[in-house]
Amino acid sequence: MRRVVFNQKGGVGKSSITCNLAAISAARGKRTLVVDLDPQGNSSHYLLGQPASELKNTVADLLEQTVGFSVFNRRPDEFVHGTAWENLYVLPASPELEFLERKLEAKHKIYKLREALKKLGEEFEEIYIDTAPSLNFYARSALIAAERCLIPFDCDDFSRQALYNILNEIRDLQEDHNPDLVVEGIIANQFQPRASLPKQLLRELMDEGLPVLPVRLSSSVKMKESHQSRQPLIHMAPKHPLTRQFEDLYRVLAGESVELEPLAE
Repeated sequence: MRRVVFNQKGGVGKSSITCNLAAISAARGKRTLVVDLDPQGNSSHYLLGQPASELKNTVADLLEQTVGFSVFNRRPDEFVHGTAWENLYVLPASPELEFLERKLEAKHKIYKLREALKKLGEEFEEIYIDTAPSLNFYARSALIAAERCLIPFDCDDFSRQALYNILNEIRDLQEDHNPDLVVEGIIANQFQPRASLPKQLLRELMDEGLPVLPVRLSSSVKMKESHQSRQPLIHMAPKHPLTRQFEDLYRVLAGESVELEPLAE
């Protein structure tokens, strides 16, 4: 299974959702890989404890092979890093992704990520892809490489307008490049249950027939603490309400039965 967590809008929690779902997958005993395609490298730093600028053997090095700048062609698994947690691995980002992007585009290498991830899929049961907050070459590559797409939504009107654009872009990519890509759903993040506007927006999206997931991820300082300690919530605070929400989200995406509270009026 290859899942991309994507939104063109920044600050919606893509990296947090990617890493915490992957950590839950690994904790369940599944060999799990996070692919970080954001030059900022937030997912890489979160799970490996080092800034992306200090890492070697990155996804940039892997992709650079495809444009003929490397003497040796190495296997995709040679760029994978282990983490402190069993079954959880990272193909880390690099600031070099920004400089490499034009070269990859010029040589029409949009399918190379999919080829690499299919090979890695022989070793990993679940692959999670994090992208930068833009529909750039790497985001398109990820959407072409993925089988499923999860869209974080932070419950404001700007995010709503961006959501419509994202869904249109995904439809175009499905038609032209990846008909097997499934939009799993829209996940409300940093949700404030006592505020009326977030609930109103979610109800309106559901009335429009959009695939809003029944789990909502609350706003919590615990997530910031998790970032600071470089520990996914399942390891840092396994009994915290936000951790349980992530576990519910994982179960929903896995098609398991979950008892959830309906969206209050």
